[in-house]
Amino acid sequence: MKVRERKKSKRGAENALFGAVKNGSFSTRLSFVFMGFGQLARGQLLKGFLYFLAQAAFLLFMIFFGGSYIAHLFSGNLGTRLSGEIWNEELQIFEKVKGDNSFLILLYGVVTLLIILVFSALWWSNVKGAFSNDKKLEKGERVNSFREDVRVFINEKFHIPLLIPPFIGLLVFTVMPLVFMVLIAFTNYDYAHTPPGKLFDWVGFANFKTLFSLSGGASGFALVFLRVLLWTFVWAFFATFTNYFLGLIIALLINKKGIKLKALWRTLFVIAIAVPQFVTLLLMQKILDGDGILNKLLGTNILWLADQRYFSLLPRLMIILVNIWIGVPYTLLMCSGILLNIPADYYEAAKIDGASPARIFMSITLPYMLHVTTPYLITQFVGNINNFNVIWLLTGGGPVDNVYYGSGSQAQSTDLLVTWLYRLTTDRNPRYNVASVIGIVIFLISAVMSLVAYNRTSAAKGEDTFQ
Repeated sequence: MKVRERKKSKRGAENALFGAVKNGSFSTRLSFVFMGFGQLARGQLLKGFLYFLAQAAFLLFMIFFGGSYIAHLFSGNLGTRLSGEIWNEELQIFEKVKGDNSFLILLYGVVTLLIILVFSALWWSNVKGAFSNDKKLEKGERVNSFREDVRVFINEKFHIPLLIPPFIGLLVFTVMPLVFMVLIAFTNYDYAHTPPGKLFDWVGFANFKTLFSLSGGASGFALVFLRVLLWTFVWAFFATFTNYFLGLIIALLINKKGIKLKALWRTLFVIAIAVPQFVTLLLMQKILDGDGILNKLLGTNILWLADQRYFSLLPRLMIILVNIWIGVPYTLLMCSGILLNIPADYYEAAKIDGASPARIFMSITLPYMLHVTTPYLITQFVGNINNFNVIWLLTGGGPVDNVYYGSGSQAQSTDLLVTWLYRLTTDRNPRYNVASVIGIVIFLISAVMSLVAYNRTSAAKGEDTFQ
């Protein structure tokens, strides 16, 4: 149904455009070139003047600023002149010469593209409005004044002015950074090509070949990427489902009839949530340090967060255990509320039929919980793929393992894709281009998994199952 409506809307827009070209008046056709002319010809002076002013501002912007950056963006290079110093024979001094800045060229090019997109929408609004005036006059109707148009927006289409600020915010703070990051993945922007002293340029899919290349032995980028990706999925699986099922079990125990001081137990878990996560993580890092409290109490010298043996199994296990400590209280409180909403009739009917507690849990409690909390589980799984805090504050991505991860890749044993990306952009020799490729991979994995997983769940297929 939605697909049919979108196709119908698209056909309507195309018909309006062709209709304006074929059947529009002279003033409407002229508004294709001179914005606002169709409104000015119909007496909408203020509205026509605003359209004309917007076009004039756009043309001035393109002539004196945006046009040069767009030309650079599509010319195949991101700058040709290097910054530096040249000797002035007459003055007998070195003079600084300002060259091109590839970073700014790319950034302002993206900004210009977005402004062109916004202007195109405004241009279409101008043409559509002019053609709409033609239709009104053909029917013998009066063209709205500017005040009447404002009244329509306030009373009938108030959602449009309300949505414009967040739409602009979405373009500026979400779409533009994403487009910029994607474009960086197709350049050679790294430590050796850092503006303003150096220039970077387009390299096509070379960075993707670098990331997925099997050359380089055991520490080749592709093998390192697969190891980091595998650990990312292992971590996300255990971090999500250990918290979920342990929280559910504890919630069932607290809600069980006969358990006393239920409010006290819930309050204790709320207090655990009230402590900022980064404080808990830093505290656990100090406790599990080689010279930390735990080793002092046990009289041992175990490297809980830095042992490289067995593919750094011990640090990875400790990360999962610490995450259980900080994550279970959230799941417990959520599950407690949902469990109270399961109809008591279900349980009574099951007991009459002679179902065991295990059978009741598997047939009633768990299906109901999964039906309600599947979107939460998907969100948590994707969030754990990008869980920067737990990894970085506990181990910093370490321990260092140059055998399996290679010093050239800059990845470490407990790095997730997101912490590896961060390291690639903040180390002494940053590789922004490869980091951008990893960012694209993270986005594709998160988006595809979220959409596929949700559409295959009962929460999406059977919304009325438990109503």
